[in-house]
Amino acid sequence: MRGSAVGTAVALAAGTLLTAAMTTASASPPTTATTPVAAAPAQPVLVDCFFHRTIRPNDFILACGDGNSRLTGLHWTEWGPDGAKAIGVNMVNDCKPYCAAGTFRSYPVVIRLSGEQPWKKHPRFERYTNISLTYTGARPEAFGQVVTYPLWD
Repeated sequence: MRGSAVGTAVALAAGTLLTAAMTTASASPPTTATTPVAAAPAQPVLVDCFFHRTIRPNDFILACGDGNSRLTGLHWTEWGPDGAKAIGVNMVNDCKPYCAAGTFRSYPVVIRLSGEQPWKKHPRFERYTNISLTYTGARPEAFGQVVTYPLWD
């Protein structure tokens, strides 16, 4: 009997302290800032094949339909409203003799993202509209040294 009386007393004391703390906090006058605080601009996003937004991804699929071209090992050196830049590897299926039996080959690239515009699906987000790959050595057959693609909206 004595143990339950002590427990009840502790519970009542804790409740009283909590109520006092909440009353004091809610009774305080609101504070006002003397200097307006500007929100930092949101970083542009990269929209992937599944219409998910990412920032500085490690990997990115370029060929959404079959996955035969993707970027891996991305190391971003820039990311902002004036564009983004990374180095990485473009893994491309040579599709020889056909894509299901082809071999993925790796090609070092410099990646640049540009053309920030509001994203139609979520207009409060700016998204990159173009991706440009510059092959720094060998490149896939029939590819130019620089290849630019539009990105998904």
